[in-house]
Amino acid sequence: MNTHLFLFLFITTITVINAQKIQSNNYNTSGFVKSDGTIEDRNYNTIGYFKSDGTIQDENYKTIGYIKNDGTISNKNYTTLGNVKPDGTVQGENHKILGYIKEDGTVQNKNHHTIGHVNNIKKEWAAAFYFFFDFSL
Repeated sequence: MNTHLFLFLFITTITVINAQKIQSNNYNTSGFVKSDGTIEDRNYNTIGYFKSDGTIQDENYKTIGYIKNDGTISNKNYTTLGNVKPDGTVQGENHKILGYIKEDGTVQNKNHHTIGHVNNIKKEWAAAFYFFFDFSL
């Protein structure tokens, strides 16, 4: 019995260590992004995937979008939804500013109001999560 408990705690610890938090504006944990790009809700249920080739998938592995190396984010039909500039500015259609991903992980809307926090998550992943796709946390 102790061996099973130890293994469960060890695996849980490794999972948490390899996952970065997605937080609301008041720092409540909303979900996690694991190092392999798996997106989980606060209860560790898988709700989507950021694949290494730039593909964004829902929890059923259905492609819902793409992220290009230049920060361009598009839907499943390759229609550009927006992009993420190197400085963290998130732009939508016609270069309209939607928000900002700050170096410290603060996510802000276009009016600079904090809407969330992320740490050690690619800016493009954070932008896709907060501004372009609904992962239903």
